[in-house]
Amino acid sequence: MSKRDYYDVLDVKKDAEQAEIKTSFRRLAMKYHPDRNSDDEAQDKFKEAKEAYEVLSDAKKRSAYDQFGHRAAGQGGFGGGGFNGDVGDIFGDIFGDIFGGGGRGRRARRGADLRYTMEIDLEEAVNGVNREIAIASLVQCEGCAGSGSEDGDMSNCETCGGVGQVRMQQGIFAVQQACPACGGEGRVIENPCGRCSGQGKVEERRTLSVKIPAGVDEGDRIRLSGEGEAGDRGTPSGDLYVDIRVRKHAIFERDGDDLYCEIPIPFTTAALGGEIKVPTLNKHVMLKIPVETQTGKRFRLRSKGVQSVRSRSRGDLMCRVKVETPVKLSNKQKDLLRELDATLNDGGDKHNPKSTSWVDSVKRFFEGS
Repeated sequence: MSKRDYYDVLDVKKDAEQAEIKTSFRRLAMKYHPDRNSDDEAQDKFKEAKEAYEVLSDAKKRSAYDQFGHRAAGQGGFGGGGFNGDVGDIFGDIFGDIFGGGGRGRRARRGADLRYTMEIDLEEAVNGVNREIAIASLVQCEGCAGSGSEDGDMSNCETCGGVGQVRMQQGIFAVQQACPACGGEGRVIENPCGRCSGQGKVEERRTLSVKIPAGVDEGDRIRLSGEGEAGDRGTPSGDLYVDIRVRKHAIFERDGDDLYCEIPIPFTTAALGGEIKVPTLNKHVMLKIPVETQTGKRFRLRSKGVQSVRSRSRGDLMCRVKVETPVKLSNKQKDLLRELDATLNDGGDKHNPKSTSWVDSVKRFFEGS
């Protein structure tokens, strides 16, 4: 079977730059690498791409190929074969992606971030509060100041020579990975600290003070910089994130900076009007109920809501009234209601406009059907 054109194999044009050729080969090598594919077809495509890249990545070989095609191999145009340095770099990158190595020593890592969920009451969320919390985390070992060494001495790892990486040969491929002897650090501790066993960190339970600003809401997050876990070998600690959860309130519901509540009122107040006492988060206020108020009517008390945590603006308190039907009536009260009902019926439709409108709508519906 005749060989495919090398440019077609790598899916590049004949005037492609070296960077484009390299990128295309790396994509194909990642796709068809034997460590990711067990079928013969993928392995053949991998070998084909490798052979094409070996030629097109070398200026002399590429020139000979452009002039003589595959015949250049028979005229000595491709030289002695084998991978050039660029191919080695390519496979170092590929194996780094596959196996997690990067060709570099492992860097000391910043400490891990921690999360803590704090439940507070609505009043505390609105007005702000100071709370103390207890957390268990890894802190820098005081015995070795985070170095992990009892006497502070560290030496280069003999296995990797201090670079933190070792090179392993797998057939024609060379793979770099973190040194197993030093864990990629490049240095080893001769005399580990007895308190932290050479880790440089110990677990400790700490009590922290958290200031909750006024106006926080469900799902808000407060960051305590540097209060997370200690980093490796003296690197900065992580942060502590406090997630806010607000307990359900018996009276109010919150939506952004506005508060909502439902207020029952006697049907006599709804009919005749009057004033009722309405609770807010700070004190009671008087709300005027107009004559003939219907259930579900909503009243807005401006600036009686929550002050925003991000600005000086304050939300409103929205009060929805619910007309309450009286219960446990005495015989005299029942008689009075019957008397009232009779007078209402004598007045015709004017006393119950909504009921009349609803009845008319029902009639039209059934007549239409």
